[in-house]
Amino acid sequence: MEDNGSHIARTLTAVVLALSLAGCAGSIERWIVDTRIHQGDLALANGNAADALLSYRLALRVDPGNARAQTGFVLAAADEAQVQYAHGHFDDALATIDDALQIDPTSVRVDALKTQIEDAKLKQEIVSSNYPTYQHAEQELELSYAHIDEANLLLMKSLRRFGYTYDVADLTSAIKQSYELQLESARDTNRLIAYRQLVQSGAPQAVQAPSAAGSLLPLP
Repeated sequence: MEDNGSHIARTLTAVVLALSLAGCAGSIERWIVDTRIHQGDLALANGNAADALLSYRLALRVDPGNARAQTGFVLAAADEAQVQYAHGHFDDALATIDDALQIDPTSVRVDALKTQIEDAKLKQEIVSSNYPTYQHAEQELELSYAHIDEANLLLMKSLRRFGYTYDVADLTSAIKQSYELQLESARDTNRLIAYRQLVQSGAPQAVQAPSAAGSLLPLP
């Protein structure tokens, strides 16, 4: 039959072992959190908001109340939401912002960014509903300005060619291309101004689907 001394000794041993394991688990958790925070800090410093956000999020899963992880998460969320916003991913940006506001509802930067994105999303919805050809019209304008870039490269090519041929014809070609560039640039500027006026006026009937790049908006 077991005496009381042996029973007490075994009980103390079990308690010590449990405390030791608990301390070990706590050390592992702290190491995981510190490592994730460090990874987040490095990613944020390198301009990689997405990876920083993930690292801080993983740290918070282990230690939801960690102040360093919370601060880093909010900073990374604001940066990532800005990137998503710049790419037109309004819903993703707002979701990222909402995550940040759950941690820091008083963040002035995040709140201001949310207002800005919500305003842009509303404007997009209004414009898109009023102008079925909105996106296509914008693409046509972008394409037109890309053509100007191509024409400018041709002009520069003529100038560089004159640098080793000394043929006045190359300069004549450059002058002609310069006049064409000025004319096309003026036309595109007027089309861009007209496009903005149509968007602001709220007169969708004024917009017609372009049949060609040149018929997007009235030319001067």
